[in-house]
Amino acid sequence: MDSKTIGVLVLGLVAGVFGGMFGIGGGLVMVPGMVLLLGFDDKKAVGTSLATILLPVGILGVLEHYRAGNIDLKIAALLGAGFVLGSFGGAAFVNQSYIDKRTFKLMYAVFLLLIAAKYIYDVYSTAPKK
Repeated sequence: MDSKTIGVLVLGLVAGVFGGMFGIGGGLVMVPGMVLLLGFDDKKAVGTSLATILLPVGILGVLEHYRAGNIDLKIAALLGAGFVLGSFGGAAFVNQSYIDKRTFKLMYAVFLLLIAAKYIYDVYSTAPKK
């Protein structure tokens, strides 16, 4: 097995662990991993990441969370319907070349920074007062 194949398998494993733990994987783990570690073009990384979730790759994680009572099926169904429509629209927008590569990278970076800032704020705003 060559080093690229091993790298892809490890990236998938890490994304799977994060997906099972935090409900993330593609956008926050696999896309940056494919771009930064494997040299993928941004759009190809996004498309490849979406292809991995097309199949029921998360079924074992879903079953475990379901057994623990951590899934609201009605909300999941509604989110899924929105996700289907949104992912089609987002992919069509990006692939019709409405935005250039630089703008795409900037939008993605801002998205990640906003998520990080929100989590950091939440941690410190709920910290016990001394």
